[in-house]
Amino acid sequence: MANVKKSSKFRWVITSLIFLVYTIAAADRANIGVVLPFIRADFHMSNTEAGALASLFLLAYAIAQIPSGFLYARFGVRKIFSLSMVLTSAATGLIGFASSILTLKVSRFVLGLAEGPLPIGITSTINRWFPSREKGIVTAIFLSAAKFGPVVVPPICALILYYYSWHYVFYFFAIPGIFLSVIWYLLVPNTPQESRFCSESEIALIEEKFPAFVQTETRAVTATTRNFAGLDKIIRAHNVTLIDSSKGIFRSWNILGSMLGYFFMMGIVNVLLAWIPTYLMNEKGFSIAAMGMLASTPWIGAVIGNIIGGWCSDRILDKRRKPLMMLSAIATVIMMVILINAPDNPLILGPLLLLTGILFNLGFSAYMVYPMALTTKEVFPVAGALINTGGQLGGALFPLIAGYLLDHYTWGHVFGFMAFGSFLCLLVLFTITEPLTEKQLNRKTS
Repeated sequence: MANVKKSSKFRWVITSLIFLVYTIAAADRANIGVVLPFIRADFHMSNTEAGALASLFLLAYAIAQIPSGFLYARFGVRKIFSLSMVLTSAATGLIGFASSILTLKVSRFVLGLAEGPLPIGITSTINRWFPSREKGIVTAIFLSAAKFGPVVVPPICALILYYYSWHYVFYFFAIPGIFLSVIWYLLVPNTPQESRFCSESEIALIEEKFPAFVQTETRAVTATTRNFAGLDKIIRAHNVTLIDSSKGIFRSWNILGSMLGYFFMMGIVNVLLAWIPTYLMNEKGFSIAAMGMLASTPWIGAVIGNIIGGWCSDRILDKRRKPLMMLSAIATVIMMVILINAPDNPLILGPLLLLTGILFNLGFSAYMVYPMALTTKEVFPVAGALINTGGQLGGALFPLIAGYLLDHYTWGHVFGFMAFGSFLCLLVLFTITEPLTEKQLNRKTS
């Protein structure tokens, strides 16, 4: 039963745990990019085969999304999420034992199935454990972890590769997730009401029924609200009726359109994740040590961009999600074109990759927050799963296409392909609605 004697802030403990859990999960998927040049040397793989290795993981990841969404909606997060973490760690270790291209591909596919339920479990937890004005920043912290994993992975992998073989990278990364799965199971129940660490006042705040929350929200609105009438016309802002059934989710263009937009953006992310280390070593001629440092820069930028974007969408834009989604799409087109002719100088290339990470991720977390305002909490896991399915399918397809382009053309064609994908994302975003309450639509500067 909730503690009624004192107020609590346990939801921020959960935020820290979310960051740790998904940093490890992101590291489990990102380490393949760093060791890929060594795996290719061992197994004599072409660029297309190497791209397929990244794509198999994401194909399995996509397959797992919708089934896990239905499972979470029916059984809750706690048990399924913890089991998924254990299986993810086991599958990561399994990759280290691969002795052929076939076993390597099977191991990556199994890892995708095991890890697939994690993001929907986390977003479902965020949707139930945080009030609306905190969901953007917490989701940004969650997706920052997805980018922080690739920040820490290259230096750690470079160190392991220096002393051991690529197999030991996967043995090392298999360990932390097992410990975190136990901590999650013990600390995070399905709802705040079930937590012995969450007070009644915090539960009331989460449900937006607490007077102090209303006063805080009123002060924040008074301080930061602007007249968004012009912006609301551009982003097609409307009051919407919440979707309360799985059938309604599959019929909603807003959900399907955001899924398609996420398809393009996740595709670009995974090309960068899978191919940037190879690009730096083979195309630009950097050493392993230099690659380890430079390969981290876009993901350092991604962490910064996610946090700034989440905070701005919650506080500056009054919980509007589309503006930064559209800004990121425009900025990514520009940055991909610039990178086509990027110099070999690390003092220039490093900041360019950093800026790319920042701009790309300003609106990235919004894709997972966006459906929270379109659906009830009960069916949100299905909506989140559907959007993430589109994202992972894009993530599976784009690295494969990038590998094909590298086998037949140049890196300029790869960056041009990503610029075109971001432009298509922008066109799709224009067609979906920004869901706002009547209160948000009627706010004016006093």
